[in-house]
Amino acid sequence: MTPVHFSFTATFFLALTGLAFRPTHLLSALLCLEGMALSLFIALALWALQFEIVTFSMAPILFLAISACEASAGLALMVATARTHGTDQLQNLNLLQC
Repeated sequence: MTPVHFSFTATFFLALTGLAFRPTHLLSALLCLEGMALSLFIALALWALQFEIVTFSMAPILFLAISACEASAGLALMVATARTHGTDQLQNLNLLQC
């Protein structure tokens, strides 16, 4: 495994462990998701460059656009949650209460 492959793999798993082990705020969970998405974007871009696949060269840009839409939807949900509940802590959110 090259150092470049190790770096984006380690980045993905660090973000995954940050998301899995008790995220206290919604913002920290969103940042972990964005770290995972960024490492996947780098992996897709390097894979397309390494194998020189012309038809796959647009996939990293498409993934980045979808990731940006996911980030904007997550931030909109965080703002709406902070306005209605007064905080973005995940322990205060209850799906049974609206």
